[in-house]
Amino acid sequence: MTNRQIAALETRKKLLAAGKKLICEKGLSNTAIEEITEAAGVSKGTFYTYFKRKEDIVSELSGESFRDILDNAKAFQGNFYEKLTVYMENFSDYIEHGSVQLAQEWVKNVVNPNFSDNVFDDGKLSYDLSSVEEFIKTAVSEGYLKASTPVEKISHTLVDLLYGQMLCWCMSDGTYSLRGRTREFCDTYLKALFSDYMNPV
Repeated sequence: MTNRQIAALETRKKLLAAGKKLICEKGLSNTAIEEITEAAGVSKGTFYTYFKRKEDIVSELSGESFRDILDNAKAFQGNFYEKLTVYMENFSDYIEHGSVQLAQEWVKNVVNPNFSDNVFDDGKLSYDLSSVEEFIKTAVSEGYLKASTPVEKISHTLVDLLYGQMLCWCMSDGTYSLRGRTREFCDTYLKALFSDYMNPV
């Protein structure tokens, strides 16, 4: 990486950090781009080198580490259920530690019909669905689950659950552990969800 590339990466990180802090404190609608650039110590024009609009900050913050979450779960030394549990727990843990305010802003904007230009598009949802599908397809290909396993249907169910848990956590203003709630589900229901599709050991 050249010095110029390193400097550009650092500038982007500064803008993301400043944007996250201000948006969590004031809300997206009450945060101006000028405030973000001032807090980051860069010019307003610099902002547009990296982002088209302030909503992009929330969008990027919401998805910046989910590839790592998937890779770490796949690399986990355990069986199918353990890997999927690690993925789901870390998914919720990342949201929880990102702050409830940021999650609330993401939820508020992702369901806002005024963002018709797909600033908050379905890219993350599609990525999350494909991530869960990958776990289940691997379990099928390795013979852990039957070939008749409804991969797409179960993937939608699990992602719906993760997003629903996030919404309820946001509505509670973060009064409990989101990761803990996800762990409760995995411990209680995950194996039952796949019980009809398990191959005999």
